[in-house]
Order: sequence, then structure tokens, then C-alpha cells
Amino acid sequence: MADAYCSDCRKSTEVVFDHSAGDTVCSECGLVLESHSIDETSEWRTFANESGDNDPVRVGGPTNILLNDGGLSTVISKPNGATTDFLSSSLGRWQNRGSNPDRSLIMAFKTIATMSDRLGLVATIKDRANEIFKKVEDQKSSRGRNQDAILAACLYIACRQEDKPRTVKEICSVANGATKKEIGRAKEYIVKQLELEMGQSVEMGTIHAGDFMRRFCSNLGMTNQTVKAAQESVQKSEEFDIRRSPISIAAAVIYIVTQLSDDKKPLKDVALATGVAEGTIRNSYKDLYPHLGKIIPSWYAQEEDLKNLCSP
Repeated sequence: MADAYCSDCRKSTEVVFDHSAGDTVCSECGLVLESHSIDETSEWRTFANESGDNDPVRVGGPTNILLNDGGLSTVISKPNGATTDFLSSSLGRWQNRGSNPDRSLIMAFKTIATMSDRLGLVATIKDRANEIFKKVEDQKSSRGRNQDAILAACLYIACRQEDKPRTVKEICSVANGATKKEIGRAKEYIVKQLELEMGQSVEMGTIHAGDFMRRFCSNLGMTNQTVKAAQESVQKSEEFDIRRSPISIAAAVIYIVTQLSDDKKPLKDVALATGVAEGTIRNSYKDLYPHLGKIIPSWYAQEEDLKNLCSP
């Protein structure tokens, strides 16, 4: 029961929703406030013929403008149970034999959705990756190439364009066996194809070390105060000409900040959480060391604390 304004009672009263008729009724005077309303909540009833089938779904998926039929085509399901329906099973076989121009797209979109879910990406990134793959697929030039690498590269580019970058190693971890080298080649190929289609350079977005900080810090289980110090340190590090990749700088800053805290993290753990090699973190630490007095916030560490840090 919920509250709504009743025109007869001239006050807010409790109302009852009649699901069978779709009516909203005032509980005090019985006036029908709304009729034939549509229930937009999930439906968990099953309409299957077999009692053993517990699938509650009786509607199709959402529309998809990237597919030729908008994703509204009918799929004849395979009957379950020992007593199979000859007609439905035969129709299902004939439908599978028929040519569906969207079959490869549907499978590709499912793979992208699976990778996105495993990385915890938002729907806008998944949709952008689908759009990129559709553009590449329409050019009919990706045949013979590693499909898993192409899909992973589409997801990598989508993350960059949506300002939520992921490292190639993170994308590689969900890419169904595609290597970093293959994903890198696929990315260059896709960018080249998109530039040929649009006639201009593809905007990939700039990667900053701060884009990875919160995720890397979360992997290490750092405290809020340490995370805040790491984020401020990364922002200040951009003022100096440190010729290292943003990921390497982020890993080095995290290592330095944890060494200044009570909960020190060994270099091995930082390398595992960030996906950056230990040697690379050491080299980045060496480049950052002369500027630590201006990079590390004064509220987090004093000059005496910085002197106690081991020199690279």
C-alpha cells in the first residue's frame, strides 16, 4: 500500500493496487484513482509448457539499433524434457540452418558484454565498444584476423574514449586467450580503419596516472587517508617532466606513499596489484625521488619522513 491524493476525500490517503484489473483504488472511499495502469516491474511467472522448465522469461531482449532487425527477431527455443514437440524441434533446426546476417554480431556483442561484466565496466562503455565493432565489421576487412583480439581492442578503445581507461594487461585478462601483442596490433588496425571511414583522426582521450589510482589502491586495501595522499601526489607529479608511462608513475607513487604509512606494502604486492613490473616501478621511483618534497603532501609526511625513505 502507498499514499496518494484522493479527489473525493480531498486528502492524501492510502491506496490499494488491484493487479488483476490494473486499478489504483482509494482505501477509504473506494474511488478508482487510476485505471488500466501498466505494471513495469519484473515478471517472475513461468509460462512454459513443461512443469520442469523453471525459466520465467517470456519476453525477448531489448531492442538494439546496431542489428538489422533491431534485435526483435523470433528465436524458436529447443523443447525440454523427454517428450519433445516434433514441430517446434524441426522449426528450430530449420531456423538454425537459415542464414542470419546478425548472428556474428550477436555473438560478438555477447562476448563484449561478458568481458565488460568481468571488468565491472558501465553500460556506456559496453555500448561504445559495440558501436566500434559494428563499424569495423561493416567494412568487411577484419576477416581472417583474431576475433578475440579485435573485440578486446574495441573494449580498450571504448574505455579510453569514455575516460575510464583500463590497462592492456587488464583487458588481456578477460580476452579469451588473446595476448597483449595481438590486442595492440588489433587496436592499431581498428584505429586505422576508423580514421579511413571518418576521414579524420580518432580521438582516444588522454591517459593520466590519476585514472588508475583509486582502482589500484582498492586492490591493495589501502586506507582512505593513504589513498587521498596518493591521489594528491599523482596530480602534483604531472607538474614535472617525468618521462614514464602514467601506469608506471601511478605504481611508483603508490609504493612511495605506502612506505610512508604504518601499513607498508612490499614492492612485490604493489607490482601484482598494478600489473607493473618491479623493475619498472624502481626506475619510476628513481625519477620521482628528487621531487618528493614537492610531490608528497605536507599534511601526510614531513621532510624528516622523506629523508628516512631508502634512496633508489
